Amino acid sequence: MMDRFSEIIFSNSYKMKKMKAVIDQVAKTDTTILIKGESGTGKELIARTIHQTSLRAKERFVKINCAAIPKTLIESELFGYEKGAFTGASLQKPGKFELANGGTILLNDIDVIDVSIQGKLLQVLQDRRFSRLGGDGEIFVDSRMIVATTNHLEELIAKGNFREDLFYRINVISLMVPALRERKEQIIPLTQYFFNFYKAKYRKNVSPLSPKTIKIFKDYSWPGNIRELENVIKRIVITGEERRVIENLLDKGENRGRVFDPLTILNRTGQTSFNLK
Repeated sequence: MMDRFSEIIFSNSYKMKKMKAVIDQVAKTDTTILIKGESGTGKELIARTIHQTSLRAKERFVKINCAAIPKTLIESELFGYEKGAFTGASLQKPGKFELANGGTILLNDIDVIDVSIQGKLLQVLQDRRFSRLGGDGEIFVDSRMIVATTNHLEELIAKGNFREDLFYRINVISLMVPALRERKEQIIPLTQYFFNFYKAKYRKNVSPLSPKTIKIFKDYSWPGNIRELENVIKRIVITGEERRVIENLLDKGENRGRVFDPLTILNRTGQTSFNLK
C-alpha cells in the first residue's frame, strides 16, 4: 500500500513529477538536503524516497521529530550520552546519529533546535565527528543528513535564532513541497487511497463517498494538507457518519482566511439543502 501512496504523490501533478526528477538526480549523492513545506504536505515521505533511492537504501533510515522532544533532552537524543553524564544516566546510550551510521537521518523541525546545539550539528556536517554528552572521545559517523522545516529559516537567522553558517551547510539542495491546494489534482486519488486503506485496516463495510462529498473535497483548500485529508477520511470510515464529519469540516469556519460556506458549495451541484446522503 505504501508503494501505491508514493506513486500517487509523485504523479498526477506536474510540480511533484518535477520534484521526483530532482530527487532522482541528487539521491545517490551524499549532499545534505533541506525540505521545506507546510505541515502535512508529505516532507517525511520525500525524505524516505530520497533514502530509498540512494546508495544507502539498505541501511537505516532514522527520523527524529525535534519539536516533540523537550529542549533539555534534544542533545542527548541526537548525540547520546555516557554513563553518569547526568542524574539518571545509569547506562551508556547511543544517539540518533550513531544509529543512522551508514544510513540516513531525518531531522524534522530543525528550526526548534537551540542555537547552542546547532554548533554541534555543524561539526557533524563538517567533520562527521561528535562527542556523546559527558564524553571526552570523538565518534566518527557516516550518515547522510536530511532536514525538514515548516518555517522560513532566513527569518530565524535575522532574529538570531538560527546559525547562518549551519543554514548554508544544510541548504545545498532545497526542495519546496507544494501545499495540497496547489496540487488539487491529487485530492481524489489520495481520497480513494485513504478510503480503501482504512476500510481494509478497520474491516469496515462503508458505502463509497457520495458525489457531494467528493465535490466538497475538490473545492476545500485543505489547510492541514494531506494529513488533514487522511484524518477526515479515517473518521468517516471509523464512524460511518459521512454527513456529520463533513459538517464538522465545513463548520471550522476558516478556509485559508475566508469563510467556507457549505451552502455555496452545495448550490454549485444543484442542491438546495445540506444533505450529503
